[in-house]
Amino acid sequence: MNLSLEGKNAIVCGSTQGIGLAIAEELALLGANCTLVARNEDALKAAVLKLDTQLRQQHRYLVADFSKPDELKDVIGQYAAKHSTHILINNTGGPAAGPVTEATEEAFINTFNQHLICNHILAKAVIPSMKKEGYGRIINIISTSVKIPLKNLGVSNTIRGAVASWAKTMANELGQFNITVNNVLPGFTATQRLTTLIDNIAKKGNTLVDIVEQNMKEEVPMKRFADAGEVAAVAAFLASPAASYVNGTSIPVDGGRTGSI
Repeated sequence: MNLSLEGKNAIVCGSTQGIGLAIAEELALLGANCTLVARNEDALKAAVLKLDTQLRQQHRYLVADFSKPDELKDVIGQYAAKHSTHILINNTGGPAAGPVTEATEEAFINTFNQHLICNHILAKAVIPSMKKEGYGRIINIISTSVKIPLKNLGVSNTIRGAVASWAKTMANELGQFNITVNNVLPGFTATQRLTTLIDNIAKKGNTLVDIVEQNMKEEVPMKRFADAGEVAAVAAFLASPAASYVNGTSIPVDGGRTGSI
């Protein structure tokens, strides 16, 4: 099985912590040159230093705020004019929790921009070089909510579904160029976002954090949360030559929690 990414260039978004950083670390271990994208430059500098360089990989970073799509468009446009890209990892932090009936119109618009619009800006910038190179992997880190909506995540459920449909449409269009588009759907993963969600649930329910955490683990057949590296491993496989005929899929990495086949 060919998992080598030596000589391949990857852009990894939201990569200063959590799943995004874990993916960048895994891609680098397989030999990829990684360009990290996030809004905090100090965190980006620290993250780049964590990436493997034993195969003489060259890593860099781009500072961009996904709440400002026009800014991202300028940054990625300048980068794409000088660098080829083989792998794009679209990964952005999710919106605040809450019932869909209480969501504001602004919340939908902001989340749509941060996720689908920014994903589209990035994809359009790198697709020309993927076509030229004859190798492309666009991987979107979204949510199991595209299979079954999750409770109290109204805005997220809505926008994640839109991203999944966008990805499937793009997969149909780009497959002929040896460019695949796939979605990774993390379940409960031990990241800062999950910690925040658990804390909020505990406060609203006036209960202990440990009880909320245990109840969530009981929903998972494996009775535990995922490590970010377990999600990263699936993304890395999809980025590799070994996944050349995997296209247009949405793969849950959730320990079996999603209740659909």
